Amino acid sequence: MPELMNYNCYSREEWSHFHGQYFHNITDADLEQIKSVDDEVSLTDVQQIYSPIRHLLHLYLLNYQQLSQAKAQFLGQKPHKIPFIIGISGSVAVGKSTTARLLKVMLQRTYPQYKIEQITTDGFLYPNQELQRRGILQEKGFPWSYDNQKLLQFLEDVKANRHPVAYPSYSHENYDIVANQTNLIDDPDILIMEGINVLQLPQNQQIYVSDYFDFAIYVDADPQLIEQWYIHRFKGFLKAQQKHPDPQNYYYQYLQRPPQDVMAMAHRVWREVNYKNLVEYIAPTMSRADLILHKTTGHVIDQVLLKKY
Repeated sequence: MPELMNYNCYSREEWSHFHGQYFHNITDADLEQIKSVDDEVSLTDVQQIYSPIRHLLHLYLLNYQQLSQAKAQFLGQKPHKIPFIIGISGSVAVGKSTTARLLKVMLQRTYPQYKIEQITTDGFLYPNQELQRRGILQEKGFPWSYDNQKLLQFLEDVKANRHPVAYPSYSHENYDIVANQTNLIDDPDILIMEGINVLQLPQNQQIYVSDYFDFAIYVDADPQLIEQWYIHRFKGFLKAQQKHPDPQNYYYQYLQRPPQDVMAMAHRVWREVNYKNLVEYIAPTMSRADLILHKTTGHVIDQVLLKKY
């Protein structure tokens, strides 16, 4: 765990005391629907880790709404809704999606009167054909593989409440943008956006994705553990294809290759793409987060760091 002087670091036990009412309405069945293939999350995690986070978000949201109203009055404007945006970052396979989905469910049950949306930034990757044309298909996920201008415009439109706002659709079955298909975000009260790039600072831009966030979370772990989780997830997707082969699925191509070659390739992709991206471009953004969740073996969150100022 890096030394970050502008954060207070709390053990799991210490953090567990920083919450209001415990969420009894989250069940094991909910968690089975929420967690990713390679992730683990328990009701104990909900009680000790995520309930305090939910309560902290409640405080931030209340302050945000009060400030928005006060600012409108200061400007002589009619108060209007401005969506509250939560960003979640971290490495590939570290568990960002599970964190995002769990927080979405908890917030929905806290605020049944609010519309809460969740998206990933995968839809803002350039299509594989464009990545290939640029000669950067092997660098997919690196900062320059995203259409950052489109992503910034999307966030600007969401914050300005120009609803509905369209964004590209990404297929996690064939790992590419779906041509001629978009998704819509329509007048959310809270938007959760997760992705490896959400806290990054692309060069030569006057504004950054994180400038639109009202609260940011970084999910951290030792890279050796993340590699294990990445390989475990890879094996899980392969196993799913063995049971239900689909020629359109990205992992189908590996079914006819020797298993040892396939796994050697997976480790090479981790080392040359995902680990390189983590060390050079993702982990350096950690200090832009308001909250850092540090994981250890078994996806157990053992430390929580909260920014002091």
